[in-house]
Amino acid sequence: MTNPPSELPIRPVVLYAIAATLIITWGLAYPMVSVAVRDVSPIWLVASRTSIAAVLLVIYAKLRGRNFPSLLDRRWLWFGLMGMTGIVVPFFLFAQAQITVDSGICAIIGSAMPIFTIILAHFFANEALSWRKFIGFMIGFLGVIILFLPDNMSLELVSDWKAQLLAVFAALLYAITTILAKRAPDTPPSVAAAMMVLCSAIVSSIVAVASGVPTELPPAIAITMLVGLGVGSTAYANILYLYVVRKTGPSTLARINYFPAIVSVAAGVWFLKEDFTWKIVIAFAVIVIGMIISRSGKKSLAT
Repeated sequence: MTNPPSELPIRPVVLYAIAATLIITWGLAYPMVSVAVRDVSPIWLVASRTSIAAVLLVIYAKLRGRNFPSLLDRRWLWFGLMGMTGIVVPFFLFAQAQITVDSGICAIIGSAMPIFTIILAHFFANEALSWRKFIGFMIGFLGVIILFLPDNMSLELVSDWKAQLLAVFAALLYAITTILAKRAPDTPPSVAAAMMVLCSAIVSSIVAVASGVPTELPPAIAITMLVGLGVGSTAYANILYLYVVRKTGPSTLARINYFPAIVSVAAGVWFLKEDFTWKIVIAFAVIVIGMIISRSGKKSLAT
C-alpha cells in the first residue's frame, strides 16, 4: 500500500535545499538580534517579530486554501505550547543574553540543541540512547562548558556566565520543541506554523504591553532588523522547520542546527566586529565532534 501524500518521503535535493535555507536564515538571526536589542527591549523584540510573522503566516495559510481548526480543537493547545517553548521563551532568553554576550557565542550555545535532543529523543521520540550517543553527548556538552571559561582557559567562569546560561536554557527549550513537533497532531505545516506563531504573538504582545509601551519608535536599523527577523527566521523558517520535522523526525533538525553557528560567527565578526578567539573555534569543534560520534554509523541526512 502506498503512503498517503502527507507521508511521502522528502527528496534528498529538496531536503538539502531546505537545510541550506534554514542554516543561513537561523545563522543571520543571531547578529540581527544583537543589533535590534541595542534599541528594543527583549520582550518587545519578541512581540514585534512574532506579530509580523503571525500576520504573514496566517495570510500564507489562507492563500494555500487552508482552514484553521475551531478554537476548541486541542491542536491550539498543542501548538500554543510549542509557541511558548520554541518561540516566546527562548527568543526572550537569547535576546536578554545578547545584551552582553556576542551573537557568535550565543549561536554556538544554540548549536548545542542537538546535544539535548539526543537525551530527550531517547525518552520521548523512541530513539534509543546507545553508548555511542551518550559519549557524543558528553563530548558535545564539554564544548558548551568551554564557552563558560575565560579566553586563557583557566578554571574560572567568564564574567557574563549568567547571561550565557540563559542561552543554554533557550537551547534546551529548542530541543524540547523539536520533540513536541514530532509528536504533534498531524497538521499541514503552513497551518501549524501559523497557529504556533499566532499564539506566541498574542502572549508576547500582552506581556510586552504590560511591561510598558515605548514612547517613541526605535531607529531605522532596529526596525529593519525586526522586520527581517519576523519575515525570515520567525515566519518562513518556521514553515520549513515543521515540514522537516514532520517528514524526517527531530534528529534531522538536530544535525542541521549546529551549522547556523558558523554563519553567525562569520557575520558577527565581519559586520559587528565581534571578537574571534580560539576558544570559539575549540568549543564549536568539540560540539561538532560530539555530534559526529553520536551519529556515526547512521544514515545520511538525506535518508
